[in-house]
Amino acid sequence: MAEPGTFGIPVTPETESERAVARSPTGVTAFVGRTLKGPLNHPVRVASFAEFTQTFGGLWQPSMLSYAVEQYFESGGREALIVRLANGARAPTLALPAGREQLALAGVQPGSREYLRAAVDYDGIGPGEADRFNLVLQRLRMPGTEQIEDQEILRRVSIEPGSARCVGDLLLESRIARVHGPLPLARPDPTAGGGGAGGRVIQYVASAPNGEDGGPLTNYDVIGSASAGTGLWALQAEEGFDLLCIPALGREQDVGLATLLVAARFCRERYAMLVVDPPAEWGSAQQALEAFQAWPFRSENAVMFFPRVVALDRLRNRPETFGSAAAAAGMLAREEESVPLSARAPGPEPLLRPGLKPAVYVEDSERAKLAQAGINTLRSVRSSEAPGPLACTLAGAGAGAPEWRHLRARRLALFVVSSIERSARTLLAAPSEPRVWAQAQAQVERFLEQLSREGAFAGSRPEDSYFVICDERVNRRESLAEGKTRLLFGVALSRPADFRAWLITYQGGGSRARPVAVNRFHTARERVDWEIETAVLGALMATR
Repeated sequence: MAEPGTFGIPVTPETESERAVARSPTGVTAFVGRTLKGPLNHPVRVASFAEFTQTFGGLWQPSMLSYAVEQYFESGGREALIVRLANGARAPTLALPAGREQLALAGVQPGSREYLRAAVDYDGIGPGEADRFNLVLQRLRMPGTEQIEDQEILRRVSIEPGSARCVGDLLLESRIARVHGPLPLARPDPTAGGGGAGGRVIQYVASAPNGEDGGPLTNYDVIGSASAGTGLWALQAEEGFDLLCIPALGREQDVGLATLLVAARFCRERYAMLVVDPPAEWGSAQQALEAFQAWPFRSENAVMFFPRVVALDRLRNRPETFGSAAAAAGMLAREEESVPLSARAPGPEPLLRPGLKPAVYVEDSERAKLAQAGINTLRSVRSSEAPGPLACTLAGAGAGAPEWRHLRARRLALFVVSSIERSARTLLAAPSEPRVWAQAQAQVERFLEQLSREGAFAGSRPEDSYFVICDERVNRRESLAEGKTRLLFGVALSRPADFRAWLITYQGGGSRARPVAVNRFHTARERVDWEIETAVLGALMATR
């Protein structure tokens, strides 16, 4: 029943069965690499190169990531997720006098462009509170200016280690500084000086110019640690991206094979695609074709665009050659604005925008050979010949399914699985019972039905385009006793009733999806139903 709403508009509460599956974002690219400044191993979203510059310092010659982000937004990228890494970088330090000792602080963000200052006063502190003081921390855009980028004010903090307001403990949550070394016996001296209209002016103690940028990144820095949340693993809690770029470690150093392997597996687990730069030594299409045969990296969750690109290096004021991954990611994001992944037919071939051009020219015949091998070709001018080959992945001959060799089909599948798996955490969170199963199945069916209407799947009939099962066939007593709830679904990407299927398992507030084999291509609907039910039993046995 509709309830009275604001301004007389009736409001009908949304029932559980009407709740929609949320669509995962697409066209959002994560970048991992070195920057001039900014938070370390902490993902930050930016919607423009100007925002990147404000947080991470803009273009910097040792940072291939800075050039990559610039080219990404120039190519049509809409949103990026930046993870700053460093190798041996050190934050500046700051010393506040405290009687004969000092309260030593160190910046949270390392680098030579980190400019900090601090002030101490006793305003509002009683005469019997000899351990208390007020602390102001600021990050400046430039030293000796009032261009404040960030500020924190900590009132009535204590120098006593056991106090609930101990400055060392409170600064553990600071975005600016931490206590560096032991606490002094006495609180820091006030930094207020005489003069000014009010009799006092606030004086600040500036950080020492001892911040260091560190050296070039290594593959170990990029891979990082899952337990510490460093390197690639700084993205492990992030779900709002579907493309990943790892720019070159230096102007003369490509990303290593070990990093590519780890990154591809990371992308597979997070329903994302790794956009890979072609190696620098591939100077022509023929060299790329010959070298690719012996190149050991293949993945259905990775894509490569050849050749590299030439762009103006604004710091050196001359054209330079860069990896192509960032520009390609921007093109993919731009393409989705006009032709979403759910559209059956791809749009016109995306081209490089002015300001970027291919480093080498690729003939149409060479382009076809590259595509057959698994390498896409970048162009700045559309060919007058027939439309070129569809974009492909780096799946190679070992693809899990023939469709995974096609970039658009693979990205569509990842989008569908990501949307359903993440929504399953809400859909299946209620006590596992037939009513909940039916609601979850209905919600996923509506989601797939809408995608089917948009042209995402093969087949003119729903039963040939997708299926969803969430009942006692997948939720048996053994799995329910373990606290698991399961949902099985499949979609037809290339031919009617030829399903690619996934089994989603929800347990303890989390969920995971894994591909399962359901059937081979059969036109008889009865045969498909029989094979689906057989596959359900096989999938459940495999997960025990």
